[in-house]
Amino acid sequence: MIRSVLIGTGSALPRQAVSNAQLAERVDTSDEWIVERTGITNRYIAAPDETTTTLATDAARKAIEAAGIEASSIDLIVLATATPDQTFPASATLVQSNLGCRGGIAFDVAAVCSGFLYALGVADSMLRTGMAKRALVIGAETFSRILDWEDRTTCVLFGDGAGAVVLEAQEQEGETQRGILATRLHADGAHNQLLYVDGGPSTTGTVGKLRMKGREVFRHAVVNLASVLKEVLDEVGLSTDDIDWLVPHQANARILDATAKKLNLSPDKVVVTVGQHANTSAASVPLALDQAVRDGRIKAGDLVMLEAMGGGFTWGASLIRV
Repeated sequence: MIRSVLIGTGSALPRQAVSNAQLAERVDTSDEWIVERTGITNRYIAAPDETTTTLATDAARKAIEAAGIEASSIDLIVLATATPDQTFPASATLVQSNLGCRGGIAFDVAAVCSGFLYALGVADSMLRTGMAKRALVIGAETFSRILDWEDRTTCVLFGDGAGAVVLEAQEQEGETQRGILATRLHADGAHNQLLYVDGGPSTTGTVGKLRMKGREVFRHAVVNLASVLKEVLDEVGLSTDDIDWLVPHQANARILDATAKKLNLSPDKVVVTVGQHANTSAASVPLALDQAVRDGRIKAGDLVMLEAMGGGFTWGASLIRV
């Protein structure tokens, strides 16, 4: 069976780290208020010369280096972002040009915080059907560009960054096949007004700002994430006891805790980086994954569950044997 095998990870953050105390100098908030409600202590904010594409390119280069391959061998790039450099062309094409792997497939996916899971699912399908041999899947955001810095309930939650993985189509046999084992994705546009951006080329002609009803989002997130994880596990005939690591979307420490409890999953098995990076939307899952791979927590052979939920709503999960 052809599987999409993870052969490299990488991540990138802007140069400027912004602590809660520093944020409180420009926003009516405090370190205590932010930590109590979110678990966030720090985030990274992109400088004018740092964009979604530059961060994505940096993360991609690190993933390529970790994979030990040449960039020219990549024939598919799927970039998940809600904050592209331009309305068009796709930021993925700019990353492709930066890496010097021209001529293959390159496009963006828009599913906000679930974007990396959507991009992973698309790339996996294309690799398994032979449309490509090696794929670069990226989640990259400069969410600071669409925040309302007068709204303390939302601006304290987000940060900028990028994460990337390299996938390779490989023939796998036996009970412990490596690669992506199952992915399930969902969306429900009826919840648009709970988490959205109030602008766009076709409506206001402006970029717009992020708007969110946090309490309602929290409630949907816990239910939807627990449900989609069970779907994926049922598809492959496994249980939460079989998972070595859960790498969730890093939105809010309370959501992570509530989801783990709902699944009866030990907190020791959950990779948590939200305190360091805040919510980096499509970048959060690959950022956390890369950190756990590089610090040695996630090892070859581990069964890793990725999951996320984003505005709109979109949500999904993917099970990978590393």
